[in-house]
Amino acid sequence: MAFITLDTKKLKSNFDYLNGFFKDHNIDWSVVTKILCGNRDYLAELLKMGISQYSDSRISNLRVIKSIDKNAQTIYIKPPAKGVISDVIKYADISMNTDFRTIEMLSEEAKKQGVTHKIIIMIDLGELREGVMRDDFVDFYSRVFRMENIEIIGLGTNLSCLYGILPNNDKLIQLSLYKQLVEAKFNVSIPFISGGSSVTIALVQQGLIPKGINHFRVGETLFMGTDVYNNNRFEHMENDIFKLYAEVIELYEKPIVPTGELGTNLEGDTFNFEESDYGKTTVRAIIDIGLLDIDMKHLDPTDTDIKYAGATSDMVVLDLGENPKNYKVGDKIEFTMDYMGIVRIMNSKYIEKRIINTPDAVAAI
Repeated sequence: MAFITLDTKKLKSNFDYLNGFFKDHNIDWSVVTKILCGNRDYLAELLKMGISQYSDSRISNLRVIKSIDKNAQTIYIKPPAKGVISDVIKYADISMNTDFRTIEMLSEEAKKQGVTHKIIIMIDLGELREGVMRDDFVDFYSRVFRMENIEIIGLGTNLSCLYGILPNNDKLIQLSLYKQLVEAKFNVSIPFISGGSSVTIALVQQGLIPKGINHFRVGETLFMGTDVYNNNRFEHMENDIFKLYAEVIELYEKPIVPTGELGTNLEGDTFNFEESDYGKTTVRAIIDIGLLDIDMKHLDPTDTDIKYAGATSDMVVLDLGENPKNYKVGDKIEFTMDYMGIVRIMNSKYIEKRIINTPDAVAAI
């Protein structure tokens, strides 16, 4: 069997650090919960920490959050599809939007449900993912401004996710200037400028964030302790909150080079082997996970003697060399994962999800 663990003590440590950090800089923040893939037990642990606002790109995940705490404030963080308009109004207190007709539909549905729906208008600052083009923004705002049952509470942008366009002072000043422009032109107040994400935290530390940027959406840094901007980790933050354990289901000494005519494997890959490896053997272990659960490039064994040999849909083959740790069938191999590795594992219904919160719990695995 295979399972992933969430260490709640380490997660709380990261939350407390970030919460204090943002308070010190007068910034509101929302936790992006996508990495948890709607897992009710993990979300319940997160809600215990006193987080005030939750963001996700899946309505089903927001529904779980609301079922745990109906008063939790939720944000739907991608432009809504037509088919989910009703649920966006029902389960998201706020949504991020870029399309006029979509906002019209949100207005109509909000009126039906007897609520005022809050929106953040996203502006494209060069990443070319979601966002109204800058030249069109003022006209766009003027049309949305008049809609019934819609309240524009913020402007936002997304950077780094698609092409890796990094945030900088110039781009974020542009976002702040749009706030000043519409506030003056339409005599309104825009409470939130949501220009920050995990990648922008390093700029706050360096004092490079304009004062107008007062709202962040943070997932990776909370759950991974990563400094996304510089591609390393923040000091004083935990980076192994999640771990994967996979059981050894076969272990034999076998040749390094397979025998027979070489074709392609199930992924269409072909293999070449070093001439020097012919006639040599190694200890090979098969573990109880496969390509349906994980892309191995996002997974690292904590035992550095272990090497990846290959994988099929339901099994991964590891090269243990001379097996210096004396692994046996039934033992569990421990892995750390990057962000995408965790998301893939969390999204697999075949992988058990466990919670740990004490050193004894780790030792008992």
